[in-house]
Amino acid sequence: MHRKTRWIFSFCASFILVLFLCACHTLPSGDKLQAVKQRGVVLVGATGDYQPMSFLNPETKRYTGFDTMLAEDFASCLGVRIVYVPTSWPTLMADTLAGKFDLALCGITITDARKQQALMSDGYLENGKTILCRSDDFSKYTSLDDINRPEVRLMENPGGLNEKFARAHLPKATLIIHPINEEIPGLIAEGKADVMITEVMEAEYYSSRDSRLAAPMLETPFTRGQLGALMPPGSETLLDAFNRFLEMEREIGRLDELRNAIFHRQNSK
Repeated sequence: MHRKTRWIFSFCASFILVLFLCACHTLPSGDKLQAVKQRGVVLVGATGDYQPMSFLNPETKRYTGFDTMLAEDFASCLGVRIVYVPTSWPTLMADTLAGKFDLALCGITITDARKQQALMSDGYLENGKTILCRSDDFSKYTSLDDINRPEVRLMENPGGLNEKFARAHLPKATLIIHPINEEIPGLIAEGKADVMITEVMEAEYYSSRDSRLAAPMLETPFTRGQLGALMPPGSETLLDAFNRFLEMEREIGRLDELRNAIFHRQNSK
């Protein structure tokens, strides 16, 4: 109980420091940032299907996850409230370019292709493609060659980078497209598919919470990258404010606190 109380105190103290720093630093002014402040609302695009980054709880109708808490910190820093705008992986870029939200924050990998069309923030969390499989198959899948076989059933959600990676690197595997991303880990656990190409965070999350699942390549992902916020062109002032906010969160250890609160490393097998 003493340890829990100490953690809560540290969490609150750090959060108060974030607000203090935001108040004391002069954020850049301009069209997009000024519009958000004048509106009193920041519109955050979220797919709501990506545990543990951004997940829309179907019962409470509330968003949870690392990116949700990060978005709440940012909104507090700006002195505005959040309104979430639903989007999807197939429509994410189109919705961004259409200006349906001020920024999307839901476990989005920074890529050159995305940066050519829109704006992306600095990275705030390491990312990489890895696999999720059944615990019984922990030693079975240790490379792309092990998965790139017709008998291996590979299940992905449509429209995202995971599907693109699967089609590009695993053409021989039997690809099954399932429309609801958060259902795929359970389907793999039940034996409806064998492998899911996903991100390190998602694999780590599900394998730590379901003993039927394993993530044997957490330390050796196929790719490495960073997660960032996605914004429409013309949002440079908001982008600058967000990057400065990230720098403050990192300096006071808030990003580490969020990660420790969300992620649980699976037990070694």
